[in-house]
Amino acid sequence: MHIHFIAIGGSAMHNLAIALHQKGERVTGSDDVIFEPSKSRLEKYGLLPECFGWDANRITTDIDIIILGMHAKADNPELLKAQGLGITIYSYPEFLYEHSKEKTRVVIGGSHGKTTITSMILHVLQYHDHEVDYMVGAQLDGFETMVHLTQENDFIILEGDEYLSSALDRRPKFHLYKPNIALISGIAWDHINVFPTLENYNEQFKIFIDQIVNGGALVYNEEDATVKALAEATENPIRKFPYQTPDYSIVDGETLLDTPEGEMPIEVFGKHNLNNIAGAKWVCQHIGIDEDDFYEAIATFKGASKRLEKIAANENTVIYKDFAHSPSKVKATTAAVKEQYKERKVLACLELHTYSSLNGAFLKEYNETLTAADEAVVFYSPEAVSLKRLETISEEQIQEAFNKEGLQVYTNPDAFREFLFNKDLSNTAVLLMSSGNYGGLEFDEVAKML
Repeated sequence: MHIHFIAIGGSAMHNLAIALHQKGERVTGSDDVIFEPSKSRLEKYGLLPECFGWDANRITTDIDIIILGMHAKADNPELLKAQGLGITIYSYPEFLYEHSKEKTRVVIGGSHGKTTITSMILHVLQYHDHEVDYMVGAQLDGFETMVHLTQENDFIILEGDEYLSSALDRRPKFHLYKPNIALISGIAWDHINVFPTLENYNEQFKIFIDQIVNGGALVYNEEDATVKALAEATENPIRKFPYQTPDYSIVDGETLLDTPEGEMPIEVFGKHNLNNIAGAKWVCQHIGIDEDDFYEAIATFKGASKRLEKIAANENTVIYKDFAHSPSKVKATTAAVKEQYKERKVLACLELHTYSSLNGAFLKEYNETLTAADEAVVFYSPEAVSLKRLETISEEQIQEAFNKEGLQVYTNPDAFREFLFNKDLSNTAVLLMSSGNYGGLEFDEVAKML
């Protein structure tokens, strides 16, 4: 088939494009801008558009299917042309469901942790040569692409994002998958531009649970009060498997997980990651991996890209970057680093970058999220606020919202860079949390500081 991607540069979109190209389909695509690493990866496979921008002339009757990314707007000229020609149009979650209708669908949902849990499951399955189809939103060591589709595999593992599917389909992505096995890791209000109230946001997870197929399984984090309440309240005839954080200890900066065979050192750390391991174990057991085999494999899991990713270390300094930006993620990640490095000063730097985080009404959700840090910095760009057409936020609003003594606020990228590069980092653990790059900060350059 000839499959054309409108907005091919997205994290999931470009991986799906590569997966279909590898499967033998004819793939083309367009986008108005494509960033790394999507750009280089598309170029490697000959799928990078010759020029950026939208062009209705790209859309012809020889195209069998259009896959529409969330980045494309409803008035996109290529989309309008495709609609006029009557070409079949899918969002990528719709396409994945069509591909997997005859498979056992395993969907990992939650406001936080879903990428890591999905990555843990895939790592364990790959370790034991257990072939499955999959889609996950972060790069994982040992995987060339983060989407893999076949005709023969029985299972497909899907990261279940609650954000909208496309400009034409305003349903959350995870509402389209109809899982046989589902997991919910935790629920904390996010995406307020789409879900304006906490109740509205929570309702999306209720719908997700109600769409688990009859007789299916729900694995859920019972330490999260909202998740527990939704799981226990559902009338959907499904099996339920609660999990909680397993026992662990930290000795000389190494995390040891309690297992039936005794304490086992693991590569990842933080209570939230131990909780993620417990959820991943349940799912792997449903797929056919026994407990001993799970522990053997998870001991070698080093984490998903940008999730507590160590970018530099020497004898007395360590630097991590993390995708954390929502309040629950910021709090959990900062606490995890402090717990792991009790004897060191923790410098936590957070960039407010998303629509929700830059919204003055939402800022109060960050109350005490940086408490575990010894020193804390918040960076945001007034230009980003303006581009998102939000009301201006002030340093005073941020100080009040975070309620963190000594909090430093930067709005100028050069000033933040100067602060960081001139800082004495002796006996310090540095945590850089952002879904952006602090206005142009090169993380490779940060690593060279040590």
